[in-house]
Amino acid sequence: NTSLRSRFRTVVKTVQKAVIGGDKAKAGESFKLAQSVIDSVADKGVFHKNKAARLKSRLAAKVKALALAA
Repeated sequence: NTSLRSRFRTVVKTVQKAVIGGDKAKAGESFKLAQSVIDSVADKGVFHKNKAARLKSRLAAKVKALALAA
């Protein structure tokens, strides 16, 4: 579970840094990776599926806002 949580935190931070930096391409790519990692962590029972869905939704909103800002 520790390695899964660490991987999860890393991909989420990568997406957030890309959004803050304004890099649309990197944010989109890292978000796609983050979705699969979040889903796999939820499937393994580290997080509840609803929490995973909420996290993905919030990240998607940030990436979408970055795309619309330009």
